[in-house]
Amino acid sequence: MAEYQNIFTRVQVRGPAYAGVPMTRSSWMRSNEPFFLHLFGRLGDAQVGPLYLGATGLASLICGFTAFEIIGLNMWASVNWDPVQFVRLLPWLALEPPAASWGLRIPPLAQGGWWLMAGFFLTASVLLWWVRVYRRARQLGLGTHTAWAFAAAIWLYLVLGFIRPLLMGSWSEAVPFGIFPHLDWTAAFSLRYGNLFYNPFHMLSIAFLYGSTLLFAMHGATVLATGRFGAEREVEQIIDRGTAFERGALFWRWTMGFNATAESIHRWAWWFAVLCPLCGGIGILLTGTVVDNWYLWGVKHSIAPPYPAMWGHVVDPATLAGGKP
Repeated sequence: MAEYQNIFTRVQVRGPAYAGVPMTRSSWMRSNEPFFLHLFGRLGDAQVGPLYLGATGLASLICGFTAFEIIGLNMWASVNWDPVQFVRLLPWLALEPPAASWGLRIPPLAQGGWWLMAGFFLTASVLLWWVRVYRRARQLGLGTHTAWAFAAAIWLYLVLGFIRPLLMGSWSEAVPFGIFPHLDWTAAFSLRYGNLFYNPFHMLSIAFLYGSTLLFAMHGATVLATGRFGAEREVEQIIDRGTAFERGALFWRWTMGFNATAESIHRWAWWFAVLCPLCGGIGILLTGTVVDNWYLWGVKHSIAPPYPAMWGHVVDPATLAGGKP
């Protein structure tokens, strides 16, 4: 039993490679011979493959590769095709959206057209992958919880790069492609609209973000701690509680005053994780379309304290001439 008292799996029980339950309602077959990786077995199942790609999977990969190439080649061109500078400056390179003067029109490639094209193929790739996830779940007789969780992340992605720019009337409101440039955009976005921290939906999003990580960590720790009693057989113990989950429940009643069941902990964690991007997307969508300054909004609704008037009365920039784009 002592072999199992470790964060990593020290004993790997390995049988013959398993191709999975048969699928009879598809023209595509699983491909590749399965193989084993010891490192994967340290964290979970060591078997890799076989792979089921399917039409939507193949189309998603093609669209994603196209978007990746457009972004990468534009970044490389921005340093005059110098491979050394490309590698050295990669975290700071960007593919920027069109300028505000273009509005929602399609600009020339060099003035933002490449960004639009990359965004189109990347969005197509993400949506096709969602269809793949949904269809694979249905064909295997599973619930579609994973697909709808993925859809919550897609909602935030579409708000940032498509829905909000449409409502604002300009592609320039979207996020650039790049590592540090998109982080710079986030900081500038918060400053421009009076500190995003006072956005109540941003507050909820962060609460669900931290809450979901805490729930998943607590649940994973409990299952590992009771693994010697068979806690990994969670589905069985949902309907027939055994020693492991009896002890886990007792532990959480003693330490927290209450406990979730083997089933409800997953519902708690699923909702917390899904509500993070859902609330974040709502908060971003309201910024600039409904609320122009979150700090002044917070002062008005007694969320933020008014700062002392050291330099006179603070005027909302949006009320000045030319304050709105």
